[in-house]
Amino acid sequence: MGFKRRIGHRFAGKMIAAFLLAILIPLIFTSVSFYRASESIVKENVRGTSVQLAKQTADALSGILNAGFDASDFLYSDLNVQTAVSDTRIGSTESGTGMNDYMVSTLNNLAYSSSFIKQIYVLRADAMTGWGSGTFSISKLQQARLSEEEWTKEAFHEDGEPIWLEMQYDRLSGAGTNTELVLPVARALKKFTSMSNIGLIQINLDGRAILDTIKQPKLGETGTFFVVDEGGIVRIASDLARIGQPVNNPELLSMLTGSDKAEFQYSQDGVDYYGVKQPLNNGWLLTGVVPVKEITGPLDRLQSQILSSAGLFSLVGILIGIGIAGYVTNPVNRLIRDMRRVQQGDLQVRTEIRSTDEIGQLSRQFNKMLQEINSLIQQVEEEQSRKQEAELRAVMHRIQPHFLFNTLSTLRWLIRAGMYERADQGLSALTRLLEANMGKSGGMITIDEELDIIRKYLVIMELRYQLPFRLDAVLDSGVGHVHIPRMLLQPLVENAVFHGLVPKNSGGDVFISIQRAGEGILFLVKNDGLVIDPDRLKVLQNPDKAPPGVLGIGLKHVDDTLRLYYPRRSEWSIASAPEEGTTVRIFLKPEHE
Repeated sequence: MGFKRRIGHRFAGKMIAAFLLAILIPLIFTSVSFYRASESIVKENVRGTSVQLAKQTADALSGILNAGFDASDFLYSDLNVQTAVSDTRIGSTESGTGMNDYMVSTLNNLAYSSSFIKQIYVLRADAMTGWGSGTFSISKLQQARLSEEEWTKEAFHEDGEPIWLEMQYDRLSGAGTNTELVLPVARALKKFTSMSNIGLIQINLDGRAILDTIKQPKLGETGTFFVVDEGGIVRIASDLARIGQPVNNPELLSMLTGSDKAEFQYSQDGVDYYGVKQPLNNGWLLTGVVPVKEITGPLDRLQSQILSSAGLFSLVGILIGIGIAGYVTNPVNRLIRDMRRVQQGDLQVRTEIRSTDEIGQLSRQFNKMLQEINSLIQQVEEEQSRKQEAELRAVMHRIQPHFLFNTLSTLRWLIRAGMYERADQGLSALTRLLEANMGKSGGMITIDEELDIIRKYLVIMELRYQLPFRLDAVLDSGVGHVHIPRMLLQPLVENAVFHGLVPKNSGGDVFISIQRAGEGILFLVKNDGLVIDPDRLKVLQNPDKAPPGVLGIGLKHVDDTLRLYYPRRSEWSIASAPEEGTTVRIFLKPEHE
């Protein structure tokens, strides 16, 4: 009784019992039976037999192709053949001359020496005259106009290498038309002394013998073999209408041209096919395909028996499992629904499962975890808020001493130079500048206030360098009241003066444009001074990857201010080019104006 209570209180025990009764028994029986039968039948009857059959057929077919290779090699290297073809005084249609007799005799003997060769032709380069074995007809040759066909151009382009043509009817022999089905191999005939193209060699292999070779092996009941080239074009097939046509099934074409596997499967018109392929010695592929059901018939019958048995066992398991499924899965589903609510952001969810099994324990731990998460979130929010405030203060405290240091350095320089009146003017400008910042709490000021500070700052710069610095500010209506971080634009103006205008020693203009752009505001700070060195500009255009200290205090301040005040709601960039000056672009989306 105690054992049953422990099993009943354990979630694992409930699930194991359900899966064991509903799934495990029929699954083991089905898997073991089907695996043993399918492994034996597929491996022994399909793979081994089919691949070996395709290999034997490919070897036989390659033997026939070798006859064409050998005959073309013999004629290609025969110097007498070269002499006859290159000497136009020797007539291909005349009889009784020694060279003509030699050519006819050589071609006939070579054709009769192999049972796979039907005809052999040696043609001059214009493909209008030549010699042939058997019942070669010079009139048919002249009517065929072979010199205009693509295969003759390809043969000359391949510079003596053999090319294979698709299976076709011979057009140059006999009294009738299309009397012999042949597989031609052709090549350019070259004169060895000059390596120039002087003619064509064409060996016609017996097409009927080739078709008998690919028909003889049996692949299932309706399976067939055919031959394709490297591009998936059918070159040899029992169905002559397919010759010259591309493989029309994209999946099969991919298996033939893009895979090295000797076996493959594909689907066509809702039917699964099994295929094998073997390479031929001319680069083509012998391919055999057959519907899978023809080679897996025994497996299908065995599978039906197994599925029937498995269905019976599964029905029994389902009936038993239904009784306990609700008891096991209902609390799990409730817990999943509560977890989804948490996933959607509701951290106030609490589960109400009170069972004593693992689901109940998981429910209690889930509630405890949510309480701890809420506490941690509140703690993290407080710490992040304090951290951001500290970072903002640090950014402002870093730029303000830098600005004040530069201003006081200017006043010190004026006093040491004895320019007391200008120093007095500078102190007055600094006083007005500090007065403009007094009484303004927080880190945000309006755009109008920021521009007023910039104008007072430029007065100080003019006193120091005795150069005119003009500010041209163009604002969209109402933009001046928008709040931005204090001293966001002033460091950019300072950089424009120090690095752009002062080195020119002639003063210059600082142009500030502030426009509304969609949901944000676009700031452009431009000067007509010296441009930035291209190497340094590349570094400044990627501030996140810039080494420490490269940005400088001013740009570093702008980058940190945008990152802290407008995370994921701002961007800035810098551009500099001759005759265009330097422009800093800032785009930000204020939360409110």
